[in-house]
Order: sequence, then C-alpha cells, then structure tokens
Amino acid sequence: MLAGRDMPTSQSNRTTIESRDPMHNLEQEMRLCNFSPRTIKSYLYYNKELLKFASCFADEVNSKIIKDYLDYLITSSKSTATINLAINALKFYYSKILHRKFFHELTGIKRPKREKKLPIVLSKQEIVRMIEVVDNLKHKLMVQILYCSGMRVSELRNLRISHVDFNRKIILVKQGKGAKDRNTIVSQIVLDNILKYINEYRPIDYLFEGRSNNKISQRAIQRIVSNASELAKIKKNVSPHTLRHTFATHLLENGVNLRYIQSLLGHARLETTQIYTCVASNRLAEIEDLL
Repeated sequence: MLAGRDMPTSQSNRTTIESRDPMHNLEQEMRLCNFSPRTIKSYLYYNKELLKFASCFADEVNSKIIKDYLDYLITSSKSTATINLAINALKFYYSKILHRKFFHELTGIKRPKREKKLPIVLSKQEIVRMIEVVDNLKHKLMVQILYCSGMRVSELRNLRISHVDFNRKIILVKQGKGAKDRNTIVSQIVLDNILKYINEYRPIDYLFEGRSNNKISQRAIQRIVSNASELAKIKKNVSPHTLRHTFATHLLENGVNLRYIQSLLGHARLETTQIYTCVASNRLAEIEDLL
C-alpha cells in the first residue's frame, strides 16, 4: 500500500523537475543531431552557466537574461569565439528544443567578428629539432604523424591500427570534423617507425593507447607536443594544431595544389585553406626586394 502510494508521488516529482528544468532533453537532441562530443560538452556548459548566472530555471529565461549574460561574457573579456559559441548554444536550446520565441527579439545583437590571426608555423629546421630531441619512440611517432599527415589531435587519438594503409602510404581519417572520412598522406619513414612501434608496444586496437588499453587522452598528446617544443628550445607557442598548420604550409611551399591540400586537411571551404598563402615563405620570397 505504501509502495503504491509512493509511486505517483515519485512520478509527479520527476515530471515537475523535468518541466522546470528540461535540460536533460538537450544532450539527447544533440546526440540525435550527430553533434560531436566536444560540441555537446560546450553547449551543455554554456546553458548551465546561464542558469547559474541568472539563478533561475530554464522556463524562466527571457531575452533580458540572455542579453545580460552575453554582456557579462563580453565585459569579462571573453574571446569572440567563446561568445559566438555561447550564442549558438543558447539559441539551439531555447529555439530548437524549447521552441521559445524570445530569440527573435535578439536580432539586434550582432555577433562579434572573429579575430583574423595568422597561424603559427614552424620552419623545417624546427620540426627536425622537435623530432630529434624526443627519445621516447611513442612520443616521437606522435609528433611525426601530426606533422606529416596534418591530422587534428582528436583524429590522432581516434586513429586505429587498421586505418594505416602501409601499401598505399595513406592514413584513413575516420569520422573527422563534420563526421566526414578522408584519406591523408604519410611518409615511408613514419610508416617504418609505426611498424617498429607496433612491434615494441603491442597496441591492440587504437594505435596510441593510454591506460587500460583505452585510447590516449587529448590532454596527453598536447602535453607531449608541448614538451617536445620546449626541449627543442622553440620560442613559439606550439600545440598539435601548430603541426597541422605547418604541414599545410610546407606542402604549399613545395608547390602542392591548394585544392589537394584542402582535401588532405578535410576543409569544407577553400577559403579556409587559403589562409596558408599568407604564411608560405616562398610566396613572400617571390616579392621583389624593394631595396
């Protein structure tokens, strides 16, 4: 009898909680829309931060609360990328999931323009130094693959042994950014090192494993690249993405067609790849010395 009486109360409480704070739907909807884990994490973060900022439930949020929160981000000197991400997160939740109309009142809010920064690119000598100073075979191989394939750090950690084609000298990047597959190149020297590494470390599925045979963490790869640049005494701010920028720039300097580089990088738009024409040293060298 008591159990039977408790049941409606529990169900009622759960319904009340869900109606007051239905953010549990957000994560599910994003998975159904095939959002990346990183996007899901970011969207959840900014929506939860908004509710903390306003000390209210989702169904109490209005256009003024949204404006106040965005103003708070701007006055906190957050980057334009952060502010745009927050706008996307809030708009997806309140417009797409909760079907709230007040976002139409925010049309006057102009998204901040993204800063146009040139990518940091290493010289070939700096790349050689980074590879030579690393003694650990596993760490050295990570640096080599990031540089000679142009893979993103998330793509490297998801790289399976079966995705390396030793005969065709290519790596299959499975479900990269935008959930797209693509092929990219890899040098014979690196392929030889991959075989040496497999024989020594005996990975099972993912090429680079962390603890308990799981794939290595993104933070671990970032730390390995950063340590290698410090050992090589490189003064630039080097990350795994720096090696991707360097890969594209060096290809362009070697005369590789921009469209082919776009395909190797997995860029949806050629305009994204064209940024490397601004940093390719051979293009700058073609300009006549004014003195």
